Amino acid sequence: MIDPEYSWPPLGQAWAQLPEATRTGMVAAGAAAWEQVFHGRATYNKQWRLARPPVFTADAFRELNEVCDRIAQLILEACQRRAGTAGELRRLLDVPQGETKLLDEDEPLHEGLLAAYRPDVLFSGGAPCIVEYNIDSSLGGGFDADTVIQRYAQLYADRGLLDGAHPAPSLLDQRFVAIRQTLDLPDGARVALLMDFDADYPGLDDPETFVRILSPLADQARNFGIDLVIGPVSAAALDDRRRLVVDGAPVDALFRLFVPNRVTPSAGLDAVAGALAAGTLPMFVSAAAWLLGNKVNFAWLWADLDQLAEADRTLVRRYVPHTVVLTADQLDRALAEQHDLVAKPAGGSAGHGVLIGRELSPIAWEDGVRAAIEAGGNILQRYHHADRVPMDFVQIETGETVTAEVPYSLAPYLFGRTGSGALARVGYPGCDEVLNLARGVLLSGILLTD
Repeated sequence: MIDPEYSWPPLGQAWAQLPEATRTGMVAAGAAAWEQVFHGRATYNKQWRLARPPVFTADAFRELNEVCDRIAQLILEACQRRAGTAGELRRLLDVPQGETKLLDEDEPLHEGLLAAYRPDVLFSGGAPCIVEYNIDSSLGGGFDADTVIQRYAQLYADRGLLDGAHPAPSLLDQRFVAIRQTLDLPDGARVALLMDFDADYPGLDDPETFVRILSPLADQARNFGIDLVIGPVSAAALDDRRRLVVDGAPVDALFRLFVPNRVTPSAGLDAVAGALAAGTLPMFVSAAAWLLGNKVNFAWLWADLDQLAEADRTLVRRYVPHTVVLTADQLDRALAEQHDLVAKPAGGSAGHGVLIGRELSPIAWEDGVRAAIEAGGNILQRYHHADRVPMDFVQIETGETVTAEVPYSLAPYLFGRTGSGALARVGYPGCDEVLNLARGVLLSGILLTD
C-alpha cells in the first residue's frame, strides 16, 4: 500500500547510519578488490571504479517499488483510454509502421504487457522523480547490477561486514520466475535468450566471450525449471513445423533481450517473426510493451489528471515531472522557461538527443528546440536537478581512494509486477548531469539496510 505522505530519508542516510568501522571496512575492501568486483561488467569509463555500492533502507526501497508499480499501471490505463490495440497506439504515438519489429498491430492492450519494467528514477529535492519508464523485456543492466552486488556481498560477508545490510533481491531470479508464470511454461521448458550482437553495447563485438560471460545465467535458470539457451538472434531459424530453432533444436519460448526498434534485420529475426505469426512461439514479452515506454505517455498522464482518482493525481504530481508533447504551440514557453526545461526524443534512449536547457546557450537551446519541433516526436519536460550524495571511488591508474559528491539514478526492476533488485547508475568525479552508460557512468546493484 502506497503511503501518500511517505517521508523519504536523505539519499545518503542509510550509508551514514552504518557503523563507522563497517563503512571504513567496506570501502577498503572494495578499493582492494575492484578488479574482481567489476570483472567483465559493462562500462566505458577508463578512469574510475566504485569502491562500494549505493545503500538504501529496505523500507524506502519497498515504497519506491510500490510507487513505480502504480505508475506503470497508470501508463497502461492512459494508453487504453486512447487505443484498443497495439496498432492504434502506434499510430497515436506517430511511430512509423514497421519501425517496431515483431509488433502485432491487432494485439489488444492488456495487463500482460506489464510483465517487465524498469523506471529511471532521480532523487531530486530528497524525493524520487521518475524521469522515464522502460517497459519491455529488453531491459539492460540487469546482469551487471545483480553480479556486482552479489560480488560485493560475498566480499563483505568474507570479512564480516554485512551486519545490518544485505543485497537487494536478485532481479535475475525474479525474472525467471516471471518468465515461467507469464508464459505458463512447464518444468524444463527450453527457452531461448536471444540478443542482437550488432547492437552498440560494451562487449557485443566479441559474441563468444559475451555468451561465455552470460553462461552462469543458464545454471541460474535451471533452478527455476528453465533450460536456457543463449545466442544471437541472427542465428535463429525455422523448422518444417514453423517452430523456432536455436542451437540445433526447437525452443518452447523466447526471452527477447533485444530492442524491437533497433534490432538489426537478419534471417534470424525473420524466423522469429515467422514463429510468432504461426503461433508456435510464446515470447517474453510482446513487442507491444515497447510502445508503453514512449515518453509521450508521461504527457498523457498529466493531460488526464482530472480523470484520475485523487490518490493517483497526487502520485503523478509528486513523482512524475510535468511533461507535454513538444509542438509549435510550446515554443514560446520553451524559450521563456529554458532554465527549467528539458527536451527529449519521445522514443529515444541512452541520452541521445536530450537537450538540457540550463546547460545550453539561449541560441543553442532555441535552435535545438526548433529542430525538435520540426522533426516531431519529442517531449518537453520539467527539469529536476539530481541530488548529489557522497560516494567512494578508486582511481584506476593510481589505486587512490577518492570521496566525491555525485549524482546517481536508480532503476528498480519489476517482473510480474514484483519488485526485486535495482540498477544504480552512479556518476563519477567531474561527471555531467546526463547519467547513462555511453557517458561513462558506473553500474552497480544496491545494498539494503534493515
